[in-house]
Amino acid sequence: MSSDRASRRVRSGHATLTAHGEPWVWLTAASLAVAIAMIVGLLAFIAIRGVATFWPVPLEEFSLAEGRRVLGEVSDRERAAPSGRDALGHPARLLVRTGDFDATGNHYEWIDDAAIVGRIRPAWATVVERAEAGRLHGMPKRMLHGEVVVAEGPEAVWQAFEREHPAARSRALRAQRIDKHDRGALQRRLRAARLAVVQAGLDHGVTSPEAMDAAVRETSLAEEIARQEKSLDEETARLRDANAGWAVEFATASGGVAAVPLDGIVRAWQPNRLSLAGNVGIYLSRWGEFLADDPREANSAGGVFPAIWGTVTMTLIMALFVAPFGVLAALYLREYAGRGPITTAVRVAINNLAGVPSIVYGAFGLGFFCYVLGAGIDDVFFKASLEADGQPTFGTGGLLWASLTLALLTLPVVIVATEEALSAVPNSMREGSYACGAGKWQTIRRIVLPRALPGIMTGLILAMARGAGEVAPLMLVGVKKLALELPVDGTFPFIHPEREFMHLAYLIYDVGFQSPNSQAARPMVFTITFLLVAIIALLNVAAIWMRSRLRRRFVPQQF
Repeated sequence: MSSDRASRRVRSGHATLTAHGEPWVWLTAASLAVAIAMIVGLLAFIAIRGVATFWPVPLEEFSLAEGRRVLGEVSDRERAAPSGRDALGHPARLLVRTGDFDATGNHYEWIDDAAIVGRIRPAWATVVERAEAGRLHGMPKRMLHGEVVVAEGPEAVWQAFEREHPAARSRALRAQRIDKHDRGALQRRLRAARLAVVQAGLDHGVTSPEAMDAAVRETSLAEEIARQEKSLDEETARLRDANAGWAVEFATASGGVAAVPLDGIVRAWQPNRLSLAGNVGIYLSRWGEFLADDPREANSAGGVFPAIWGTVTMTLIMALFVAPFGVLAALYLREYAGRGPITTAVRVAINNLAGVPSIVYGAFGLGFFCYVLGAGIDDVFFKASLEADGQPTFGTGGLLWASLTLALLTLPVVIVATEEALSAVPNSMREGSYACGAGKWQTIRRIVLPRALPGIMTGLILAMARGAGEVAPLMLVGVKKLALELPVDGTFPFIHPEREFMHLAYLIYDVGFQSPNSQAARPMVFTITFLLVAIIALLNVAAIWMRSRLRRRFVPQQF
């Protein structure tokens, strides 16, 4: 009897999975697999929707039972249940981007399948992207130059458009660059001269010789700028006169005729006639505009270059601030501070700071950086600007304060990662360094820090990934809905940290929730999200490459 019980105990011990922990291994593996699948699925969904936004879609003309015609792109479809209607009671229907807002007042229209009596793809149906007033769908009717009909009929008008449009658009862009950059540079020079007069009056008195000399220089500069502005006026007038009168008429599906100035057409294409090479050309052209141009139409069209520049610059400046302060704090806590209640309390506080809501950091940045530190800088160094027009320089949101705020937000991540990296360096290496006669700082600088650099880079990667995607603090300390002028110019120090900027994360919020045309904005939200994820990934890949080089250099030397 006793031998049977012993044999049962032996068999039970080897046969029970719980005793060896296998169920927990399978559970954790399954959880990891689910998490990876969710992440990969989300990224794939964003990538597919974002990449497909700019691919040309065929234009279809629908003849409806009520006698109307609708010309547009099919952007979505709702299929009905077997009963004939979906869960909300709708029959099968199509969402069509009509491109005839001037006549219908709608950018999109739902069309029931049962109401469609005809459906064709006209060969000459044209998509027109306008600089203003959104997209237009129609059939080329006439090209005019003043009262003269240059071409009539779809084929002739399209040939004339392809011949005349590049030069007209180039002249329009040249005039815009003059208004934006050349005139802006002149006005900045004039304002600097005016501030110099005010500053001389503050420093030496309003009636002092220095103030008088500054006033004379301002007057001379104002006369020179007036001559240069007159020259710019003549050039822009010449460019706009060359484009005046050129227009293209398009017949819309609603029965109207829309006349579009030739220089107001960003691009036009006929998707039903495009070959594969033509589709690729339009696709790459729209991507090029998206990456390199300024936004227009309430950020729902055009490009996002100012937001790309602001996102990358702010992230790099944030990394420059958070890396040294985080490493120094971790070095002190790990290598110098003794064990005690104060050190323990500091570590607990650092860990707790990682869980503080990001909007709290934004409120702190606004109150301390902008209203205290920035206002103090203005009182000392930029008093002339306050006296001249009451405009603060550093006493408001800007690129520098946004970077510092996010540096504070991500500082706990860098400190914790750096401490872990320092603790992973074997004590035997420290002791060997001391035995060779090296001091404390020499050991840290030559032995500990080089071997901890891969772990420090890991913390910096995590900090950059979190900081680049934050939006709540930026809404308080410097981000702006529309800031076409980059905080950079050709004068020292090149980057002006006091200026407001655009950011991709805030642009996602603005386009997705503040756009007057929410349906048209939805594809742009996916595209901007895809771009933000790609930029963060590129920054992280660069940091990971540096980390791998450091690991190959120092890790093999550990013992």
